[in-house]
Amino acid sequence: MRDFKCIVVTGGAGFIGANFIRYLLDDAGFSGVVVNFDALTYAGNPGSLADVASRFPGRYFFEKGDIRDPAAIGRVLDKYSADAICHFAAESHVDRSIAAPDDFVQTNIVGTFNLLEETRKRADRISLLHHVSTDEVFGSLGDDGFFSESTPYSPHSPYSASKAASDHLVKAYHDTYGVPVTITNCSNNYGPYQFPEKLIPLMIMNALEGKQLPVYGDGKNVRDWLYVVDHCSAIWRVMRAGKSGRTYCVGGRCELSNVEVVHRICSMMDKLAPPLPGGRPRNSLITFVKDRPGHDRRYAIDCSRIENELGWRRTETADTGFEKTLRWYLKNTEWVDSVRTGEYKNWIEKNYVDR
Repeated sequence: MRDFKCIVVTGGAGFIGANFIRYLLDDAGFSGVVVNFDALTYAGNPGSLADVASRFPGRYFFEKGDIRDPAAIGRVLDKYSADAICHFAAESHVDRSIAAPDDFVQTNIVGTFNLLEETRKRADRISLLHHVSTDEVFGSLGDDGFFSESTPYSPHSPYSASKAASDHLVKAYHDTYGVPVTITNCSNNYGPYQFPEKLIPLMIMNALEGKQLPVYGDGKNVRDWLYVVDHCSAIWRVMRAGKSGRTYCVGGRCELSNVEVVHRICSMMDKLAPPLPGGRPRNSLITFVKDRPGHDRRYAIDCSRIENELGWRRTETADTGFEKTLRWYLKNTEWVDSVRTGEYKNWIEKNYVDR
């Protein structure tokens, strides 16, 4: 069982990274220091961790920096004498990768390479680099079967191709240089602090406001849905007990099509949120739009390895996880508004422009 004194979390101001930092400090039993290393690009929001520094003085630190800058990485690793890295930092939205693939190559591939090199230089101190990846590297499934750790890679978008390349680099650095690494490939996450361009928060906010609910194609693309805190607990289990050089697939055992997800959200919103004018049901807002290029039909994860080897289990079902998520967004409209209006960017400029 590994113990760490200082973990650098790259991309810690993003959706999953912020939840992971909260999990480490609140629920994981970790007693050391957490350093959030984030470039604060469009989806990085320090407001997602606004209360953490005051609640954990001397244990949580924020450092603005870019994984594309190896000197910045090395400076932070040395400043805090870090002995572990949890690597979330990535460009992660498929539509954006289609429009601007160069950003994905530079951040996801070159940035990961920089982290590996800086880790390799500090082999005497850093005991683990954990790399967080996605099931999208495996491509698309038919009606049957599941992705597992032995599934061949077959990415279909610039995003998934860049993550596949970073996965291979991480494995190669373990096999070639002996860098201590673990990898997780997870299914679709949802939960608090998710950027509102993603399916579930977008549908929640549009449904609340009576706006159209756009669904790609016929809406029958299937994903395995994983509540973000369950994902965080899986990452921590792998970091503590996973075998070096090993990959673990993490899923929610919760297959739903996109349109099924939207219908569930609409049904919950009708019960928990103020009614629309005239009592109109929210599922009447569903609008099918042109499918996006390279849209994989089905993802599903076989997470038997992490369950059997490390004893991990997900705790939230679709019903419990969706309801927790919906209630969080309804309660935290100020956070949502700051993201949707861009006000959080102004705050970043005032507080971090020269840091």
